[in-house]
Amino acid sequence: MAEVESFTLDHDKVKAPYVRLAGQTIGPKGDVVSKFDIRLTQPNQEAIPTAALHTIEHLSAGYIRDHLKNVIDLSPMGCRTGFYLSTWGEPTTEEVAIAYTRVLRDIVKSQWSDVQGVERKSCGNYRDHSLFGAQEWAKYILNQQFSSDPFERQIVDVPEVE
Repeated sequence: MAEVESFTLDHDKVKAPYVRLAGQTIGPKGDVVSKFDIRLTQPNQEAIPTAALHTIEHLSAGYIRDHLKNVIDLSPMGCRTGFYLSTWGEPTTEEVAIAYTRVLRDIVKSQWSDVQGVERKSCGNYRDHSLFGAQEWAKYILNQQFSSDPFERQIVDVPEVE
């Protein structure tokens, strides 16, 4: 079985919230795909409840594309401590941290009508959402601020205006 990079990370030594480059792949035509670990909560100590994380996921899917170019996908971690972000190209951890900070700010200001894909036909578990929970977790994470290093707190300065 192939070794998976994320399972080699010592989850007891990281200091969330942070953004870390988890890997890059160069395709056959030279395109670079970057994968980022956007860790929102401290592994093995906190986990975002599924309804709140589900709503964060739905809101983040749209908002991240408003703040960062070349997004391929944003996927929740099964441990409910964050997301994996895949992009074309090579954005820096700081650029991703700034973009996701802006996503969390957008979530705090969101209304239920802003949450895409919450109907039965467009969501595989449409009854499992919590905008209130998403907003409370967003505030909590914003208060701590993102680090650009998973092991040492190096807070990323986020300009108020894009």
